[in-house]
Amino acid sequence: MAGIGIIYVIMIQSYIQNYLNKARYEMIDGGSKFYAEIKDLRGVWATGKTLEECRRNLVDVMEGWLILRLKKNLTIPNFKIPSISLKV
Repeated sequence: MAGIGIIYVIMIQSYIQNYLNKARYEMIDGGSKFYAEIKDLRGVWATGKTLEECRRNLVDVMEGWLILRLKKNLTIPNFKIPSISLKV
């Protein structure tokens, strides 16, 4: 059963990486901060003093967004949970 958990972790990491590649970054507040958003994922945005901090914050936001949507049984765009049949 542990193998199934690893599969889900890999799927989530791949999902996050795919959408990080679609993130759009810009400088705000006169160039003192970075802002990032993923337009395809409503409500997923972050800021940071550096580009790297902004990206880390964006990953945190995405993880929280995914957890919330899973807990509330909401759809997650382009995320398919495979059906797994176990033989006992």
